Amino acid sequence: MKALVFHGPGQSAWEDVPDPAAEDATDAIVRVDAVTICGTDLHILKGDVPEVRPGTVLGHEAVGEAVEAGGDVRTVRPGDRVLVSCITACGRCGFCKEGGYGQCHGGGGWILGHLIDGTQAEFVRVPHADLSVHPLPGALDAKDAVLLADIFPTAYEVGVLNGRVRPGDTVAVVGAGPVGLAAIATAQLYTPQRIIAVDPAPARLDAAKQLGADAVAAAAGEEAEELVADLTEGLGADVVIEAVGVPESFEMCTRMVRPGGHVASVGVHGKPATLHLENLWIKNVTLTTGLVDTSSTPTLLRMMAAGRLPASSLVTHTFPLNQMEEAYDVFSRASVTGALKVVLGEQPHDTVAVKAAGPGE
Repeated sequence: MKALVFHGPGQSAWEDVPDPAAEDATDAIVRVDAVTICGTDLHILKGDVPEVRPGTVLGHEAVGEAVEAGGDVRTVRPGDRVLVSCITACGRCGFCKEGGYGQCHGGGGWILGHLIDGTQAEFVRVPHADLSVHPLPGALDAKDAVLLADIFPTAYEVGVLNGRVRPGDTVAVVGAGPVGLAAIATAQLYTPQRIIAVDPAPARLDAAKQLGADAVAAAAGEEAEELVADLTEGLGADVVIEAVGVPESFEMCTRMVRPGGHVASVGVHGKPATLHLENLWIKNVTLTTGLVDTSSTPTLLRMMAAGRLPASSLVTHTFPLNQMEEAYDVFSRASVTGALKVVLGEQPHDTVAVKAAGPGE
């Protein structure tokens, strides 16, 4: 099959690799029909995630068809149309029993495109399939559903829920990329008083307004901090969601938050950031970090099927699957191309032979 293979910082290629094979009775093999590129993939290519070894197939989000299911898999069967979650969950360890799938100690967590081969390929092996793939309602379009693999649960869980957005809050979202925009969309479920979006790109600020931001500001200089102060009588935002992953944006967020407020850090950080405790220790500020658990995915799937999540507006570019390198180029130059989310897919290709693994296989 063809796949996008990481060969070290700054190096990747769409090339031939062996077809994936089931390694355990809890595995499923999924034919990829739609896949997307995440900002985390760009961090990997920059060398910010050293755990990713050269030779690894990248990607952790996909929609496709299950073509093989191990003998211990109960929730999906060959022929099912499924969503592949960015997080793999064994379902048995202490973290999984509490819904903390991102911290799974039973061979799960974020492993696809990180510790094992991922989804930017024609086929992908998904371990622990019962909790790691989700059957899709037939009415959901693949390019919409694939956004539920990562960005919507990440924004909702790590941003909105960890930030404890409540009715009447002022919420500032720093970074209006795909995750930041999904945070704007899902924060509205809790009827905040206002949402402020901060980003240097005018096109992304326009998208933020379309998705429900009440005010927007460029990230340059002190404009954003002054806007937040003006709208809150100098107090600061109740909740600040950091959705960029660079020291400057994180430190800006800690200056924007009000006493007793919450800073929810969602961005993937590759460099140290300064935590100014000399200013924050007295302010009763809560700072949260987190890797998404995807425990909210079934709920978000129901909401999307009911038309309650604005997924389509986030997809700005589509490509055939074999144009992976071109798609990466467009996504990596988002400030020039205007890319928010790129989705790749093609007409169904030949499937691998279907074989249900027996116990212990």
